[in-house]
Amino acid sequence: MKFKINKIDVLDVLSKIQGLTGRKSNLAITENVLIKTGDSNLTLIATDLESGFEGVYPAKIESEGIIAINARKIYEIVREFPSEEISFNEVENHWIEIGNKNVQYHIAGMNPDDFPEIPQLEEIKFFEVNSEAFKKMIERTVMISGASDDKRAHINGVYFEILKTKDGNKVRMVSTDGSRLSLADTTVDENPDILSEKGIIIPKKGLTEVGKFLDSEGFVKIGFKDNKFIIKKNTETIIIRMLEGDFPQYEDIIIKGEGYSIKMDRHVFMMMLKRMSILSSDTYKGVIFKFKDNTLNINTTNPDIGESKEDLTIDFKGMPIEGSFNPKFFIDTLNVIDEDSIYLHITDGEKPCIIEGEKDKNFISVIMPMRI
Repeated sequence: MKFKINKIDVLDVLSKIQGLTGRKSNLAITENVLIKTGDSNLTLIATDLESGFEGVYPAKIESEGIIAINARKIYEIVREFPSEEISFNEVENHWIEIGNKNVQYHIAGMNPDDFPEIPQLEEIKFFEVNSEAFKKMIERTVMISGASDDKRAHINGVYFEILKTKDGNKVRMVSTDGSRLSLADTTVDENPDILSEKGIIIPKKGLTEVGKFLDSEGFVKIGFKDNKFIIKKNTETIIIRMLEGDFPQYEDIIIKGEGYSIKMDRHVFMMMLKRMSILSSDTYKGVIFKFKDNTLNINTTNPDIGESKEDLTIDFKGMPIEGSFNPKFFIDTLNVIDEDSIYLHITDGEKPCIIEGEKDKNFISVIMPMRI
């Protein structure tokens, strides 16, 4: 195998696949990227055994072949290479020469026959979703992560379903860790009649990698086959193995019901929460929220450090409400809302608090109170 590439054509993708190749697995070869050459292009393949990536990029092919090379090292070589064009030449025993007449690397590869096979899926029905909207949905749901040793599917994954409503067809993604919930919707123009009434659960790790490849314009194709979730762009495909399990019933918890809807300045509220969280620790995470007489008072006490309190003027008229919440959950939510103003819906100190943007109703965050 012998070929030349322009670094600008592959540097970005080599950077993005590090999340797959850098993940620990039982096979050392998954730390490699598989490179196949065709007539006038090369194919890059990476996997962590749960998610697989395949992309096609332009190249000058002198002789065809297939190699497996450490993904971190090839990325660093391409990133730091002093010229735009880089030559690759496979020599004996899977060794690869990389460089030009001035810079030379002699790198040990691995046997490409040992690389895990990426499923070749055919006869897949796809539907299109706005790329930017899908990227935002991923960001708003994968931000919730459970304990690293938690094996439950609904904690490690995001629930994905298709809803047919009077306002049109929607794609919905929901995630939870038991203490909070995030729900993100987006509309789709076509009728994506390719999923049963029951939704699926997609690993958060895989969706995080998908988000790296989504653009701020255009559309991506989404499909399902057997137990695989497939995302396809023009020349790039990501395949994720779904999780098996049931997702909790969430519909009742997102209903606002009776209570108060309080409009707040997102930035001012977030900075207040950040100041309160300075005294937080693994043992003392909660802060006390007190709504009373057009004022929100937040105070926190950490016996190991000290205490703090702060008042914020709000539009609140009603019976006083007091509850304890984890400020980090609010900060995470406010970080993925793009608007200047938000609405905080609260009933009492024992029921969930619901947060949404002033105008964008495609995202809802539900935060459970803590026991005082």
